[in-house]
Amino acid sequence: MADAQDRNLPATLRRIAKAKADGQVARSRDLGHLLPLSLGGAALLAFAPQATHWAAQLLMDGLRFDAQALSQTQTMTERLGMSGVRLLSAVLPMGLLMIAAAVLAAMLSGGWNFTLKPLAPNASKLNPIAGVGRLASKAHLVETLKAVTLALILAAIGAVYLRAQIDHFHDALAMPLPTALAHTVWTVLLGIGLLVLALALFALIDVPLQRHLFLQRLKMSHEEARQEFKELEGNVEVKAKVKARMREIVKRRMLTEVPRADLVVMNPTHYAVALKYDESTMGAPRVVAKGADLLALRIRDLARDANVPVLRLPPLARALYTHVEIDREVPAQLFAAVAQVLAYVYQLRAALSGRAPMPGELPELDLPPGLDPLEASAAGGGAE
Repeated sequence: MADAQDRNLPATLRRIAKAKADGQVARSRDLGHLLPLSLGGAALLAFAPQATHWAAQLLMDGLRFDAQALSQTQTMTERLGMSGVRLLSAVLPMGLLMIAAAVLAAMLSGGWNFTLKPLAPNASKLNPIAGVGRLASKAHLVETLKAVTLALILAAIGAVYLRAQIDHFHDALAMPLPTALAHTVWTVLLGIGLLVLALALFALIDVPLQRHLFLQRLKMSHEEARQEFKELEGNVEVKAKVKARMREIVKRRMLTEVPRADLVVMNPTHYAVALKYDESTMGAPRVVAKGADLLALRIRDLARDANVPVLRLPPLARALYTHVEIDREVPAQLFAAVAQVLAYVYQLRAALSGRAPMPGELPELDLPPGLDPLEASAAGGGAE
């Protein structure tokens, strides 16, 4: 595992995505406190008159007794149930609003991220030594210091505000119930507003701070970056072995086509190209095998063992080797030269079987300029 001091490379998108899949995201607790409290205070502010009237009515109904309620326990139970339902009808919407605000705060700070991995059993979390290490970590100490600072500031604001408003709360004792409730609600909402302002200041600092700490925790060492590159691109050694194996398979398949070729043109030892033409299945002659140096000699020996004509045509061999891939038809620029050679081979075969006279020497081939790589290199050297 890389030491923390060696991790000076920024986290890649793949590492960040992997961390999110494991349930690690940048979350701001201060933003999680701010939104529920501010939205809850806003809801109370918006519905303060109705809430005050409803609370006063509920309190008066709860304190009203009659002879029937005192004499029949069933009536008391029914009234208690009705009061509980009325209370829940007010508390549940406020609770759902606070839950929605908490979810919104989490999404704003770290985005939507749903995963069940954090719920999976993890024996390392039960290790007390590892737990002590996490408690003494730099990130945990920063979070603890921030939480203590926030708690002290909120407590100081609350204490100063309560001390300043103690007379208002005392005056409420002498007011009628509806007036006292309205008076108290507005005083409490003003205190909540001060707390929201303090939380907002902390959230403005905490959201980018948590993002920064999250990226700091995911920083990578050079070794981790190399390992990730290997995982993305594949192990270089394994890929090289796979490519070598594929080349070997292609080479073997290519060599099996040499005995079935119509002719082989050579350079005379540097290049060898095997050609085949079947007018019923091919639109033009096709290169079925090609090679250089030792592979060229191997193609020549296989052709001679199978009585396939081998012709020394250096310019054509070089042009075919350079410009035509295996199992591809010769291009139109070389078709005339290849057709001339094939016609010569067919005449030679007919003469050897006694069906035609022996042909003369193969006339010089007329290759289009620029196709012979030796010519092109010589021209380039002369230009220099």
